Amino acid sequence: MQSLDPIILKKVNVWLQGSYDTDVKQQIQKQLDEGAFIELTDAFYRDLEFGTGGLRGTMGPGSNRVNKYTIGTATQGLANHLKKKYPGEKVSVAIAHDSRNNSDLFARITAEVFSANGIHVYFFKELRPTPELSFAIRQLGCKSGVMVTASHNPKEYNGYKAYGADGGQFVHPEDTAVMDEVAAIKSIDEVKFDRVDENIELIGEEIDKSYLEKITALSVSSDAINRQKDLKIVYSPIHGTGITLVPKALKMFGFENVILVDEQTTPDGNFPTVVYPNPEEKEALTLALKKAAEVDADLVLATDPDADRVGIAVKNTDNEFILLNGNQTGSMLINYLLSAWEEAGKLTGKEYIVKTIVTSNLIDTIAAAKNVKCFNTLTGFKYIGELMTQLEGKETFIGGGEESYGYLIGELVRDKDAVVSSAFIAEMTAYYKDQGSSLFEALLETYVKYGFFKEKLISITKKGKTGAEDIKAMMETFRTNPPATLGGSKVVTLKDYERRVETDLTSNTTKPIDLPKSDVLQFITEDGSIISARPSGTEPKIKFYCSVNGKLSSTDKYKETDQQLEQKIDAIIKDLGV
Repeated sequence: MQSLDPIILKKVNVWLQGSYDTDVKQQIQKQLDEGAFIELTDAFYRDLEFGTGGLRGTMGPGSNRVNKYTIGTATQGLANHLKKKYPGEKVSVAIAHDSRNNSDLFARITAEVFSANGIHVYFFKELRPTPELSFAIRQLGCKSGVMVTASHNPKEYNGYKAYGADGGQFVHPEDTAVMDEVAAIKSIDEVKFDRVDENIELIGEEIDKSYLEKITALSVSSDAINRQKDLKIVYSPIHGTGITLVPKALKMFGFENVILVDEQTTPDGNFPTVVYPNPEEKEALTLALKKAAEVDADLVLATDPDADRVGIAVKNTDNEFILLNGNQTGSMLINYLLSAWEEAGKLTGKEYIVKTIVTSNLIDTIAAAKNVKCFNTLTGFKYIGELMTQLEGKETFIGGGEESYGYLIGELVRDKDAVVSSAFIAEMTAYYKDQGSSLFEALLETYVKYGFFKEKLISITKKGKTGAEDIKAMMETFRTNPPATLGGSKVVTLKDYERRVETDLTSNTTKPIDLPKSDVLQFITEDGSIISARPSGTEPKIKFYCSVNGKLSSTDKYKETDQQLEQKIDAIIKDLGV
């Protein structure tokens, strides 16, 4: 790139000439002088927007970066929205942050802008998990809340999750209303950065106590835990917020043998012991698995930096530790919860569970067998939270989740919750051990009973402006020219969630999809395989979710059947050309 696009140069000059800090201007000017036009284009070609996970991006100067000014502008826009939505009312918000670099700074800036706008701020004085922020909004009667986090992204990232009065992330039309207010801010001079001390109230331990007591009350197998209280649990917070609550939750549930991964217990935004602080990645659990082998653990738990997602490892039938994926853990949690509720005589016909459209259909199958309603939402836990709010007081939410390691049990929170999930995964492990089984053996029995569902996620990273254009072109190609066959099976159904139309490709008939518009495509084959294509809302990626299934005649046929299904997925990926 030999020169800078005039539109981008105009945005750069706004920052160079506006009310921005001197060091920020110097950084931008240096890039300009050095001809770093690709970097400047990426930093200024758009304004950060709320995606499925809010505001998220790499840190640094620019309108497409996370910094004091994009955080301040987002907060001012949110404050303007709240004042318009609740005229004449006393508006309060809750704010928390994770362990990332600058998270405490961005949280403080967020609090200062709200306070300057006459909004009362309940400010967690120390880092806390995302689910506790959601709980606090509901507990304290707030109209909104903000969690400063970039979840499991690399250390260069940070972000900002905005929540509504129900404790869930904003959904349509309120998300659009907030974005419109943010977009309406044309100058950084419109952002009120001057802190008003009396509008900021520190919170912490009192919310911890209430939250932990209420999630402990959800336990359904306390007798099994009591008999298995010495269950060996290895836990790692991967340098994040989980250390503040997960060990306490496990203790309150009754577990007395929780072994921490010492090297990863200290909160640190550089995440020094891992490449990515993501429990989906086996590498992130290396130290936890090493510790588990040393102590002969029953269960390994690892939470991401803001403790809304949890990865687990268990022993297989060869006594080797293996990682369960999000579909497997989610399916087992739902199976356990529904079975426990059924045994306790608590199923009345008014209970329900929720999953996303790209999460294993094994969950739908289990729910159908138990006569419990299973709702499917778009990807993004905010849609699960939205449905929970709509059904609150009418029906009872038992649990739910998504394949990306995010689960929720009970109605205390409106976001995925690794604190309550860690406690229930431990409880589930104790329950099966009490019956002389293991979690892995219980998974195989579930496959025998309901069908062997196997899933695989393929993520392709395409960064920057050109990457975004490539992803858009890929989706358009799949949309206009869907594959005829995948994995040797004919594609019989195309679901286009952007156009909200389901097409039967055999009869060429269509029917509407009753979900909000979203850039997702699903191909369903004659043999029941489901392949979903979806650009990420929080990362520069396009994701392909492959789900196949078959019959598992007996547990000793697991490896053979698993290999067959793996080959089927490989064939599908080859046919997709990705």
